[in-house]
Amino acid sequence: MSDPVPWPFRLPVVQAPMAGGASTPELAAAVSEAGALGFLAAGYKTATQMRQEIKRARELTSRPFGVNVFMPTADEVDQAEIDGYARVIEREAQRLSTTLGVPRGGDDDFTAKVADLLTDPPALVGFTFGCPENELIQAFRRRGTTVVVTVTSAAEARLASAADVLCVQGEEAGGHRGSFTNADAEAMSLERLLSQVREVSRLPLIAAGGVASAADVSRVLSAGAVAAVAGTAFLLCPESGTGVVHRAALTDPRFTRTAVTRAFTGRPARGLVNRFMTEYSSRAPAAYPQVHHLTAPLRRAAAVRGDAETLHLWAGTSWNRARNTPAANITAGLAAI
Repeated sequence: MSDPVPWPFRLPVVQAPMAGGASTPELAAAVSEAGALGFLAAGYKTATQMRQEIKRARELTSRPFGVNVFMPTADEVDQAEIDGYARVIEREAQRLSTTLGVPRGGDDDFTAKVADLLTDPPALVGFTFGCPENELIQAFRRRGTTVVVTVTSAAEARLASAADVLCVQGEEAGGHRGSFTNADAEAMSLERLLSQVREVSRLPLIAAGGVASAADVSRVLSAGAVAAVAGTAFLLCPESGTGVVHRAALTDPRFTRTAVTRAFTGRPARGLVNRFMTEYSSRAPAAYPQVHHLTAPLRRAAAVRGDAETLHLWAGTSWNRARNTPAANITAGLAAI
C-alpha cells in the first residue's frame, strides 16, 4: 500500500461537525479562514436548511470547508422496548407540561441532501453512522469532492476502504459515537484505535476524541494521524451555536464528569452527566432515531426552562478545557502557532 497523501491544509486541525446546532456557518468559516478545516453539520436538518448553511458559509469564506451527513440507519428496533421507555419517561413530559414525540424512523433527508451535494459540491463531504456505496463515493470524487468516513473500529475502516480519508473517532469524543451499527460494541481510546486502524488502512487518518490542546494535536499526529479533530474545544466560542443552557453547564461546577448514554437518542453519545442521564441510561433501548424523536419535545422544553438536568449536554472528556474565545484563537492554539 502507498503512503497517505499529505494533509492539504495549512494547519493540521479539523473542526468537528456537531449536529444539533453547535456547528454554524460562522464557525466553519472562521476555522477555515484560520488555515484549518471547518465543517458544517447537516444532521437533523432538511436539505433546504443544509443548502442555506452552505450558501452562508460561502459568503463568509472562499476557503474550503466540509459538510457532514448522517447515513440512514438500518438497525432493527424493538417497538415494545420503545413503548416501555415512553411509559417510563412520560412523567418527565408531564413535569415539563409537554408531550412525548412520535418515535419514528427516517433517513434524515439523506437522498435529497446527497443529490444537492452532488449538484453543488463542497470541498469535502463526510459520512457518519456508515459508509456510502462505492458508486456514490466515486460520484463525489468525479466532482472533485473528498469523501471522509467516520470509523470507530478496524473492521469499519476495512469497510470504508473506498473513502479518501477516515475520521477515526475514539471513545473520548463528545456527542454520538459514529459507529456503523447501533449494537453494543467495545469503545476504544483514540490512540489504541489509531494504532489498530493504521494496521489495516493506509488512507489518511484524521483523529477525533479528547482533542483540546496543542499537546493533544501533537500526540495524535505522532500516532499516525494527518490532522486532529476538535469539537468540544469550540463549544464555548462566540461563533458556535451552542445553546445558552449547554454553555452554562460547561462551566458549572456541579457537572464533574462525562459518560456515554442512550437515554436521549437511543444511540451511544457522550455528554455531561446530569439527572436524566443518571436516571434513564440503564432503561433506554437501542433505537435510533426513534428515541431521539421521542425525547425531542422534552429536551426543547428543558432548554426553554433552563433545566440543564433534563437536557442533553454533549461534551467530550476534554470539556473542562473549552474556552470562550474566538474560533480563530482556538484553532491557532491547537496548532501551536
